[in-house]
Amino acid sequence: MSAEKINVLLTEDDPNLGMLLREYLNAKGYETTLAVNGKKGYDEFAKGGFDIAILDVMMPVKDGFTLAQEIRQTDKHIPIIFLTAKSMKDDKLTGFTAGADDYITKPFSMDELLMRMQAVLRRTLPEAGKAKKKEAVKLGEFMFDYDMQTLTINGEAKRLTTKEADLLNMLCENRYDVL
Repeated sequence: MSAEKINVLLTEDDPNLGMLLREYLNAKGYETTLAVNGKKGYDEFAKGGFDIAILDVMMPVKDGFTLAQEIRQTDKHIPIIFLTAKSMKDDKLTGFTAGADDYITKPFSMDELLMRMQAVLRRTLPEAGKAKKKEAVKLGEFMFDYDMQTLTINGEAKRLTTKEADLLNMLCENRYDVL
């Protein structure tokens, strides 16, 4: 699988492991953004453009489970892989309940992480490629971009939740019809 233009959000509070993973993934052709805690991870995610998220669970400020739930409220399709020292069955169940597509326990092999990422991306990226890209729609002073889930006014973009974007898209597609 080509890693061309695949953007990875990596949240890891261990600076050594975080930098090592970022460098490894970048060397494999991925564009990797490293965040050192859950709050910074969400701030990066909110900027948009990520194809996959790799989240540590035990982080300061905001844990990975909470971060995954917040990401899922905005984007229900992005693959999420937990990378954590928490290996108890209940922790894994909590992770999958929070929205994980995979759960890897530390210590781990970076090659295995790469293979798991590629497996998840094979299932998700082709579907995104098959979907027809929608053109941005101008609504008076607003510009609505369904694919990016943004609504822009006066050059300032506001990120929409998936439900908000779906609703606004439905209204745009049926703008001359009574709903």
